[in-house]
Amino acid sequence: MGTEQIEIVPESAVEALIAFGGNLGNCREAFVVARQRLQQHGVQVLASSPLYRTEPVGGPVDQPDYLNAVLHVATTLSPLQLLDLCLDLEQLAGRQRLELWGARTLDLDVLSYHHVVCTARRLTLPHPRMHQRRFVLAPLCDLLSSWQHPVLFQTAAQLLNHLTSDATDGAVELVELSW
Repeated sequence: MGTEQIEIVPESAVEALIAFGGNLGNCREAFVVARQRLQQHGVQVLASSPLYRTEPVGGPVDQPDYLNAVLHVATTLSPLQLLDLCLDLEQLAGRQRLELWGARTLDLDVLSYHHVVCTARRLTLPHPRMHQRRFVLAPLCDLLSSWQHPVLFQTAAQLLNHLTSDATDGAVELVELSW
């Protein structure tokens, strides 16, 4: 699917993955509200990963730890419509974009959309750094360890196993199985 086709709305629901993150305020509550609002906009939540506490990766020093999760969803929204919905939900949660990789109330990233591979001005699929981030891969493996990256042709479990324990991708700690 090329850049011109990214705005096509599918005729039937397709599967997508959305990463949740936040480290300001009551992140768990922000996650719950965002998940509910996704469903109110016709995005069917197929499964939610457990919640993980994660050390900050990049960005300003002395940030609080993050809470992270991944949702497996089905949607009839186009990739850009899904992105716009995620951005709207971030704004409703009080997200302010003051500095690159700064602290935030809610961060929603479209990780993958069906089997789409594209680089567009507003959206790159699959997410260009997801394979380097333990805070994405650990919760993703809880949901779909056999999910295959459409560019790297490795499963989520293989990608997670390739991350070294001394990498700067942040340590993760399981916090809650169900939210």
